[in-house]
Amino acid sequence: MAPGSPSTPGPTPLALAPRRRTALVTGAARRLGRDIALTLARQGWNVGIHYRHSQDQALETVADCSTNSSASGTFYAFFGDLSDEASVRQLWTNVAEHFGTVDAVVNSASTFEHDDAATFGYAALDRHLRANTGAAIVLAQCLHAHRVAQPPAPDEPPAVVVNLLDQKLWNMNPDFLSYTLSKAALEAATTLLAQALAPQVRVVGVAPGLTLTSHMLSDEQFQALHRLSPLGRSSTPDDVAATVAFALTNRSITGTTLLVDGGQHLMKFERDFSLMPSSAPPAPESTP
Repeated sequence: MAPGSPSTPGPTPLALAPRRRTALVTGAARRLGRDIALTLARQGWNVGIHYRHSQDQALETVADCSTNSSASGTFYAFFGDLSDEASVRQLWTNVAEHFGTVDAVVNSASTFEHDDAATFGYAALDRHLRANTGAAIVLAQCLHAHRVAQPPAPDEPPAVVVNLLDQKLWNMNPDFLSYTLSKAALEAATTLLAQALAPQVRVVGVAPGLTLTSHMLSDEQFQALHRLSPLGRSSTPDDVAATVAFALTNRSITGTTLLVDGGQHLMKFERDFSLMPSSAPPAPESTP
């Protein structure tokens, strides 16, 4: 009887390991983007690490992702100027060609320049809308087209876009006017894209509170302002990265935003954190 006939037992097939998923994280060379990339590496993702000016730091993030990876993952740095549409589309092409399949985009990179009603001009608004809003929409568009062209297996989850927003959208103040407008547009795009790109792509917002300090704050100011929330603490980089990872894996969330800020959006601030007085109001007392 020929080998492999119905009466001849064949070898037991090995169970296929789950496919390692791939995410592009913009602005992953530094700050929150770096923490998100490291968290995803630990959770078993391949990660495309986008940078514009910070190539050396992007390469450090690549090396650290490899060290922190839960398995033998793939990590690579990609240049892209998010203010230029052609560069954004080339970034996508480079990432898709390198990894073959892309499952998620995390839009973490952000232009954050000060203006207000007195200093507002078209140029500042254009810079913020291009980098903070337009690039995120183009990358979501590219991810959707990629999924349509390469449909996943029936049991695989949809692709995901996570947009990093800001608690100040729920707690408005007039500082950083163009930045705030660009993030408000991105929050609206989160809803619109969730409608337009389903069922192939989910779209979720994550809105941190005051998470990292800047050159505009002393350490003492940052610590005081970080405690200024109903919970007595705002978000940490680990909090934000864990929420992004949750949004990437929970298949029932789309078209909404997760606020990760210790409740800072529930308080009324007249100024942006970076422009608040050096002596911030005391944080609320915690309940024993």
